[in-house]
Amino acid sequence: MKLFTAIVVLYVMQSALLTIPNVMALSSVVALGANVICSKIPGLSPRQRSICQNRPDAIVAIAEGADMGLGECRHQFRYRRWNCTSDGYGETLFGKPMPSAGNREASFKHAINSAGTTHAITQACSRGNLTNCSCDRSKETGLTEEGWRWGGCSADIEYGLRFSRIFVDAGETVNDARSLMNLHNNEVGRQVVQDNMGTECKCHGVSGSCTTKTCWTTLPPFRLVGNILKDKYERPVQVEPVRARRTRRPAFLKIKDARNFKKPRHTDMVYLQRSPNYCDRDPRVGSLGTLGRQCNRTSVGTDSCDLMCCGRGYNTHQYTRIWQCNCKFHWCCYVRCNQCSEQTEEYTCK
Repeated sequence: MKLFTAIVVLYVMQSALLTIPNVMALSSVVALGANVICSKIPGLSPRQRSICQNRPDAIVAIAEGADMGLGECRHQFRYRRWNCTSDGYGETLFGKPMPSAGNREASFKHAINSAGTTHAITQACSRGNLTNCSCDRSKETGLTEEGWRWGGCSADIEYGLRFSRIFVDAGETVNDARSLMNLHNNEVGRQVVQDNMGTECKCHGVSGSCTTKTCWTTLPPFRLVGNILKDKYERPVQVEPVRARRTRRPAFLKIKDARNFKKPRHTDMVYLQRSPNYCDRDPRVGSLGTLGRQCNRTSVGTDSCDLMCCGRGYNTHQYTRIWQCNCKFHWCCYVRCNQCSEQTEEYTCK
């Protein structure tokens, strides 16, 4: 959200300057704004900061991708003890992670963030918001084996993938096991977007007949991407680093406890360490605890008061909701309503 807020400031600043005649050229305004904003965004690596300054047209799309990834993460975990929030000691959206374990939650955040950047950049290309890309030129003409032609504006997913690899992966500046884990999960997020690209078609012909048909590729709904990554989160693969003989630095990841050096599949979400229970506040692992979290007294799922509150019990809050109801119009000319009320209860963890 810090990145998204910074981009909004940049957009407003540019808009204000552009209303003043003869102040400076658009490129100068964008460059000035990018230099100021990019230097203020927390968590960026030097390489990411350089990309941010050199590609100011992509900053807004990057922010939208980060905001999309964060929103989807919070949606997927809204009924869990860990609900994709942190107190500043957990993951940053981009760049070098702060001290925290390489657990499943960190894996999901990297995957969904990378997927969000890929999705947003690809969409920005299709909308004409970026200078270096547009629609997928390879699908502009030609008859397919199925008998229809490419047409419209196909999403240039290849450009989105390349840009995401360059920008998101540039945040890994340390050659350690955690970086290898992050890079692997970054690619998992991108792959889910690519594997779920769709095709839309439009028929052409007299009186609605489909004598000819043109089709184009489309991005998957981001909720679908989030659902698939959540499923991978539920069945991840624990890995451990294999060190190079000469440098003793982590060279690649292998499946933990495997008898040989079997690597995880490129579609597997991987993690290094087990997750904490997230019951209590622990800044070292980005856990806020569940004190004060709302729970469902009648549920048997992860949002139940028993599981959410970790056996500590819960508080019951009673509220009375009052509103105008059964309103009728009387001639002439007034409306008469009854006053309705409802007793509601809310439960929060002790």
